[in-house]
Parts: sequence; C-alpha cells; structure tokens
Amino acid sequence: MSNKIIAVTALGFPWKTIDPFLFCAYHKDDYPAGNDHFGPVAPLDGHHIGQDFDPSLPWRMYHGSTVPGFPQHPHRGFETVTIAKTGLVDHSDSLGAAGRFGDGDVQWMTAGRGVLHAEMFPLLRQDRENPLELFQIWLNLPKKNKMVEPHFKMLWRDSIPTIVHNDANDLKTTIDLIAGNIEDQNAPKPTPNSWAADAANHVAIWTIEMDPKAQWILPASHESAKRALYFYKGANLEIDGIEVKANNRIEILSNQELKIQNGHTRSYLLMLQGRSINEPVAQHGPFVMNTQAEIQDAFAEFRRTQFGGWPWPKNDQVHDRAKGRFAVHADGMLEEK
Repeated sequence: MSNKIIAVTALGFPWKTIDPFLFCAYHKDDYPAGNDHFGPVAPLDGHHIGQDFDPSLPWRMYHGSTVPGFPQHPHRGFETVTIAKTGLVDHSDSLGAAGRFGDGDVQWMTAGRGVLHAEMFPLLRQDRENPLELFQIWLNLPKKNKMVEPHFKMLWRDSIPTIVHNDANDLKTTIDLIAGNIEDQNAPKPTPNSWAADAANHVAIWTIEMDPKAQWILPASHESAKRALYFYKGANLEIDGIEVKANNRIEILSNQELKIQNGHTRSYLLMLQGRSINEPVAQHGPFVMNTQAEIQDAFAEFRRTQFGGWPWPKNDQVHDRAKGRFAVHADGMLEEK
C-alpha cells in the first residue's frame, strides 16, 4: 500500500464519510418518459412503494408513490449539499420557499433549528427518458450553529468554476469546484453558518472527470484536513502507483500531492475534504445533534410544532410543468434561470 493512501474500501449505500461529513447518497436512475402526474409511464411492479431503494433496478421511486423522490420530511442540526448532475429536483419547504434545479446546479441547505422539505424528481419529459444523477452530501454543523435559522442557497451551474487540466498528451481532467479552491480558482461561497464558510476548515467538494489514460496531479491541502476520493464510475485507475478499481472509496493523506493515472475508460470521482469538527455526534434519522437529550428535544419540538407546518397542498409537491429552473426564498427573493 502507498504511504499516501490510508485505506481503500468498497462503496455501499449510502457512502460512508469522515468528519465533518455525515454521509453521501449517490442516486443514478434511468427513469422512463413521464406521465401526466410527473411519475414514470412504466408500471410500478416490483417496486416497494414508499421504500423503493433496490439497487438492482434501473430506477427507483424512493419514498415517492406517484412522483419519484422524497416527500416532506424534517431535518435539524446539519446541512445538505445536493449536486444535481443530470435531471431535475423540485424543492418545497416549511418556510414557504421553493425551487426547481438540476443539470449541474447545486442546492446548499442549512437545516439549522429545523425545517420540513420535499425533494421530488419530476419526470417532465413525456416523449423521452428522464435520466437522473445526483449526490446528496450531509455536512455536519458545529454545536454553535446547530440551532441557526434554516435557509438555502443556490449554486447555479454557471457560477460553479470548472477547471480543465490538459496533461502532456493533451488528455483532459475536468474538475467542478462546489466548495474549496484550486490555486486561484475559488468555488462559490457556501451558506454563512456552514463549517465550510471558514477557510481554516479547508472544506472541499469536487467532482472529477478524467479522459481515458489521462494523468492528473491532485494538489496537496492542509495537514489538518481529512480527504477521501469516491471512484464511482469507470473501470480502474492508479493512485500513487496503486491500482484501484471502480466502486471504491480511497482515503488519502491531504498534505501531499497525489498522482492519478486513469485507465482505458473514462473515470468519474467525487472528492470530499475538510477539517474535523471533533464534537460528539448523536444522530437519529433526520436529526443530528451532540447529545441524545438534544435528539429527544428535537423530536418533541417536531411533534409540537411540525417546524412551522407544511404550507403546500401535497406532501410530494411538484411545480408547474412549464416552469424552468428557479428558486423562491423564504424572504420572497426570486431567482430565475
């Protein structure tokens, strides 16, 4: 084993992460054409409606019964970073905020003291397939920020820097900077109360695509950060001279640069990096706090207040078919793309 590689482990579902991250869910669904209700035109035989997570199927309904996705559910005490590489996501929440994003957009949501939200995958196209590929990363909040007011920020695809590196053979490695920086290129600012908002925490979230046989040097970061590569699509590559096959997580030292040599097929990776929060983590389902007593308080408050209630007519709320990509925030601010 290389002295720059700490461990290589198989990917599961969800993907395991290290502090300050909680986990990463990767969704790849080859949805068929949609029907009049934004669901699949295909029959649902073999799908466990309400709990449809079978990885052997070409697509899943997840917790949806009509529209694929995740109808209204609560969160408290952490952040979600949703990277919609392909396909669309309809967001609605208990603050009255809403949005539709996808095809390269990122939503960064601070749950803070508590929010209800829905994340649905509307199958808008009725004449052809509706493929979906997205990551949802859970990033923990430090104790001092766990009870901040909830809100979200859109990182629209045209605001996310793309770095293209050409090696000596003119083969490309393409990096999208969702968080962090490469040399003088900086990702958009995250939400203000995020662990990622302080540069001293060295948080980086990158997606990486490598041409067949491309070579790239992953730059070093600060020694206080932890770093992992998720090799989720491709065949094989060499990291610091060690062959690694796809569907593996590679935990690596952060303070040394790393030579990556791709194999004969195109490869795709996600990199997560950050300094550990180093606080106790108490988690129960959608709530992440520091103690079990705080978890019990979260459930009690949710039963009492529903975190403000649900202002939408449906738990699996989707937006008008004709709407483009947009966001309406809790303060009424409208973004349209």
